[in-house]
Amino acid sequence: MKYTRDQLIKYRIEKAKECLVEANLLAESNHWNTVANRLYYASFYAITALFVKFQIAGTTHNGIKNNFHKEFVKTGILDKEYGKLYNNLFNKRQEGDYQDFIDFEEDIILPLISKVDEFIKHIEKNLL
Repeated sequence: MKYTRDQLIKYRIEKAKECLVEANLLAESNHWNTVANRLYYASFYAITALFVKFQIAGTTHNGIKNNFHKEFVKTGILDKEYGKLYNNLFNKRQEGDYQDFIDFEEDIILPLISKVDEFIKHIEKNLL
């Protein structure tokens, strides 16, 4: 089945919001590594919605990160703070998912929830 670009954009934004809901639920149970994972994916889906909208390629997580910076952060379309946020989430997901003895604490991860929420809303309102 083929989907339109608008359908795919809408789907990815919904996936971003769903990941944010999951992050909030996991935060209630103090699962901070998994919260970091869900926050990364919430941002990832929002960014890939942008890629669909603006027809930007990205097939790997690293490629998406690099193209996000190149096309949106370095050009000033998005504030550098969003670039720093995405880098932080990217690194935290890598650490939490793949490194041994990484246990994130609430004070490190909890503030990121509202930042990711703001990021998704900004993308949805201003760029899509």
